[in-house]
This record gives sequence, structure tokens and C-alpha cells, in this order.
Amino acid sequence: MLEKPKLFLNVKEFCFSMLLLCLLLFTRLFFLHQEYSAFKVKPFYYTDVKVIQAYEKWNGENYHTILKLYAPSLDLYFFSRTKMAVDDLSSSLRLKIFPDERMTFFDYLGTSFMFSKVNEVYDESNSVKSSALIFVEKQHKNEMMASFYKAIYFATPLDKSLRKQVSSLGVSHLIALSGFHLAILSTLLFFLLRPIYRLFQQKYFPYRFDLQDVGFLVLVLLAWYVWFVDAPPSLVRSYAMMAVGWILLVVGIELISFTFLFSIVLVLLIVFPKMLLSLAFWFSVAGVFYIFLLLEHFSKLNKLLMTLVISFGIFILMLPIVHMIFPLVNPLQLTSPFLSLIFSPFYPASMALHLLGWGDLFDVMLIKLFTLGGNEKMFILNFYYGLSYVVLSFLAIYSKKIFYLLFFLALAFTVWLFIGFWV
Repeated sequence: MLEKPKLFLNVKEFCFSMLLLCLLLFTRLFFLHQEYSAFKVKPFYYTDVKVIQAYEKWNGENYHTILKLYAPSLDLYFFSRTKMAVDDLSSSLRLKIFPDERMTFFDYLGTSFMFSKVNEVYDESNSVKSSALIFVEKQHKNEMMASFYKAIYFATPLDKSLRKQVSSLGVSHLIALSGFHLAILSTLLFFLLRPIYRLFQQKYFPYRFDLQDVGFLVLVLLAWYVWFVDAPPSLVRSYAMMAVGWILLVVGIELISFTFLFSIVLVLLIVFPKMLLSLAFWFSVAGVFYIFLLLEHFSKLNKLLMTLVISFGIFILMLPIVHMIFPLVNPLQLTSPFLSLIFSPFYPASMALHLLGWGDLFDVMLIKLFTLGGNEKMFILNFYYGLSYVVLSFLAIYSKKIFYLLFFLALAFTVWLFIGFWV
């Protein structure tokens, strides 16, 4: 059987390409730094913003509303606060913002704090997204359930109490829209559209290749969806990989390779340099890296076993990476691989039920899941141990023995992390 040609012919070509992409990234950051320097010296700006999150915070007898915002015209994420109540706001506002001269370049790339004044609250009652959110919300009596479904369909922020329970269950990756969701949606769209396309193909253009045409149509629909949910970083990364992957598949180049992953990450950072400080983006990249690592070393397994290996393997391999940043440990997190397997059929089924007006069918079961109790503890992995684990992960690309060592260490860490709850 003929092998597919690789993205790069040899190591020298790969290294040269990576060097060139890094140079382009540094050039992009240089110009972005110029923008940052010009931005922070102006006394104020008027800009339209999207409200990503809003919650009221009490300070003694007074309260103010904390806002997490995105200004499309400035391509800027930032926090602010207002005396207005959450119920008096909408998802789109007109603000007067006051840059702080103490803002660092990393603040500018990430999420800084700026004082602001609300000039106008836009009425969005007639927007398509607003109507869709209301349509979903009306099907649930429980606010937590409405928050859950709006998050997995439209990338809206989770209810505060639900956010904590999601962390306890270790299923944040199922809630935050990412490649997992796009993979399910693309599969669903492909199998729905292909039979319709073939009816026309057989009659009018039998010379066309249906996999290619339907694949392109699916990409167009997914591009609209990514735009519709305001393009969260992990979803942009996933869509870019899917789009480039489809192109490579059409031209017959090897798709599942680390060179492809490293290349697309650098290209994305050149186009969207502010993703450098996005945890969601880097966790998404790490997840794909470990999927590729499992596929590299278990490629001979059948599809069913491979699905199980990926579901449980990702959970184990990602755990040390997660605990370099997030300290929460709860025995309920051990259900995460099982819930990931269940989520694949649940996601499209729940969409169909909402379209039929029966969106609350799983609410009782989900409420029980999201109200499960459990002991908790906090643990942060030492930075140097974590760094050693990352280095070992890269070395595992080239050696099966190192991969087995890596997996053993991750499994030992998992056992050590949770065994204390029962021993």
C-alpha cells in the first residue's frame, strides 16, 4: 500500500519552515506592540463591546456589576465594572473606556482591567442569536439546565454554581466549545447532507466527487457557526485544523502528524497572536497533541478499541498538565472519560429534542448529575515536575519506550491523586 506524502519532505525542510513561521510571529508581535503603545496613551475611546460575562459583586452594603467584555473594533478582551444591574444590561453595549498607562503588553494580549462608562445598551431582542437563546431557555424550568444547554450550543458563560460543579466532574472540555463539538457536528452534517447531494449528483453531475463537495459545504456551515458563537479561541483553533486538514486530505497529504499540528499552531498564532495567552487555546492544543500521540503508538487497534484508548488515555495524559494550572481534585472527575463517551450521542440527540420542543427530556437526569456531592482537595503540580513531563511528552513522539514511561508516570500520578479519597 502506497504511503501518503508527508507535509515536509525532511527534517531540514521542517526546521526551516518553523523558523520562518517563528520569524513571522515575532514580526506580528512587534507591530502589535506598536499598537499597544499607541493604545494606552490615549485618554479614552468610544467602542461597541460584546458582554461575555456579567455578575454582581457585593462589597458591604454596596454592589457593582463585574463585566468581562470583548471590543471587536479594538480586538481587545478586558474586565470592567458598572453600577448598572445585570438585568438592565444586554449582550451588546456602547462604552467609553479609559486605558490605564500601567497596562503591560501581556495585559493587552490577555485580559486587562479598564474603567468604563456605559453610554448605550443596545436592544438585541430581535437578533437571531437572542431568539435562539430564548428558544432554548423557554424549554427549561431549571436555570442551571438552561445555562448548560446555552453554553454547549452558543458558547455562553455558565451559571456560577454550575461552573463549580462542572470543574468537580472534570467535564469542562465538554462544555466549552472545541474540536470535540465540531467533530460531532461535522459528522452529523456530513451524513445528513451526503444522501441529499447524491440525489442531485447522480442526475446532473456524476463526474463530481461527493466526499469533496459535501466536505466543503460542511466547512462553510461550520465557519458560519464559529462566527455565530463569537469565535472562542479553542473553536477557532479546531476549525482551522479541520479546514487545513480537509485541504490536505483532498490533495492526498498525510494528515495526522505532529509537523501538521506544530505548523497550524504557529499559523494560528500569526493570524491571532493574542491566543498566545489563551489557556483555552493551549489546553485545546495539548489535547490534540496527546490524541496524535495515542494514534501514533496505537494505530493498529480497531476503531472501537481506539475510541476507548483515546477517551481514557487523554484523561490520564492530560491530568498532570491540568494540575500545573488548576488545583481542584474531586473523585467525581474519574467519571470524565465515561461522560465523554456518552456525550458524543447525547449532543446531537439533545439538539434534535430542542428543535422538536422536548429539550427538557434529560433535565431530571442532568440535575442529579450536576448536584452530586463529593470530597475535594487542592493540588498544584510543581512547575519543574510539570516541565519535565512536557519534555518527556515531546520525546515520546520518537520512542515507544519513552511513551510507555510517560503513560506509566501519568497513570501513577492519577492513582496517587485520587487514592487518598479512599485509603
